[in-house]
Amino acid sequence: MLTLLLAVTEPAAHGAAPGPIEGLKDTFAHFGVEPKYLVMQIVSFLILFGVLYFFGIKPTIATMEERNKKISDGLKHAEETSVRLAAAAQESAALIKAAQLDAQKLVDEARKSAKEFADKQNAEATARAADTLAKAQQAIELEHKKMLNEARGEIARLVVKTTEQVLAKKLTDADRAAYNDAATKELSVS
Repeated sequence: MLTLLLAVTEPAAHGAAPGPIEGLKDTFAHFGVEPKYLVMQIVSFLILFGVLYFFGIKPTIATMEERNKKISDGLKHAEETSVRLAAAAQESAALIKAAQLDAQKLVDEARKSAKEFADKQNAEATARAADTLAKAQQAIELEHKKMLNEARGEIARLVVKTTEQVLAKKLTDADRAAYNDAATKELSVS
């Protein structure tokens, strides 16, 4: 197209017959377009386009390609990450299941040992209660015997005192001992 425009701007000084170029000149003149200004505008446009292309469009395209590459790398990385995440989720599910089984075993063992401990404690408590009960019965029997002996002694003393009052005389120590022995024997038999 540039050659066409240069041809249009050449003067028709060669003396050739008017051809399509002359007709083009007439058309440009008819619309008020100066061919030399048109060529300068086209050259200016091409220079501006070249500057914009090398300093604006080309870096923008490079940036877009770099971003597209980063996006595709990011998508690839996201897919790899999702695969690793799924594998990690399966592994963690397996670990959780194993941990739950271990925990269940521990709980069962703890229940078993707690039951054994409770049974052992109950047996020990029963044995201690039986021992305490036996000791208490022995203590009650001893206390009962002690009270009976004290009661016998008191009764014997009362018998001696009553005998003294009935007889209206003072008894000697030997008489008292004889009466005490007799009262004790009587109370022991009954």
